[in-house]
Amino acid sequence: MPKIIENRLIEEFKNRDTFTREELLAFFKYFEPDLKEGTFAWRIYDLKNKNIIKVLKRGLYTISYKSKYQPNVSPELLKISKKITEKYEDIKYCIWDSAWLNEFSRHQTSKQMLIIEIEKDFVESLYYHLKDNFNFDLYINPDEKLIEFYISESKRPIIIKKMITRSPIEKITQNTTKLAIPLLEKILVDLYSEEKLYYFYQGSELRYIYENALSNYSINYTKLLSYARRREKETEIKSYLVNNMGHLIKDILND
Repeated sequence: MPKIIENRLIEEFKNRDTFTREELLAFFKYFEPDLKEGTFAWRIYDLKNKNIIKVLKRGLYTISYKSKYQPNVSPELLKISKKITEKYEDIKYCIWDSAWLNEFSRHQTSKQMLIIEIEKDFVESLYYHLKDNFNFDLYINPDEKLIEFYISESKRPIIIKKMITRSPIEKITQNTTKLAIPLLEKILVDLYSEEKLYYFYQGSELRYIYENALSNYSINYTKLLSYARRREKETEIKSYLVNNMGHLIKDILND
């Protein structure tokens, strides 16, 4: 795609919060009246790949001013990830550190956890694999009692949980180590959905985290709500966003 067309597109839509697929098609057809659907689909792919536009939900876009979320992966997390991938190379999993939330939260909590999710048939196996290789406080699918009496008292607990199918995750490489981490959309949904586990990020703190995440990073609301649906929280989270972050999402969540 010629650079001049890309620049014209940015100028056309830069002052708009959102624009639709139909509006984007009309823009291109001004320059290419005979534009075919397949070519148009490629144009969209190319714009997304160049980080010129971002998908907010199916058929709705925005000019890409916000960064993609890229958390700081600690040496400790890398070490654990390497041990996981050595044994479960072809198994879906993800790992993240609740310390990542300090970027978004109002209060910097000293309570930090590592959360590992893996396919359900490997939860127990992973528990013993990590127990044999590390000296950590490990917990499997903790219930409310375990959270209250043990995890809340642990200095650096590691939580091992069953991964929900089709969870929004991504594979990255850091310092030659390959690992899978959750997308920001998944983290936000999990914080809302598991208030017992993430008890120190609830109430006004949760609203603060959501607002900072939505303000500073590109969010794919289709992925967020699709995952929320799999957690049976879609209606609740959609209402939560509309009622608390209406100034940030505006018409994005309208059906």
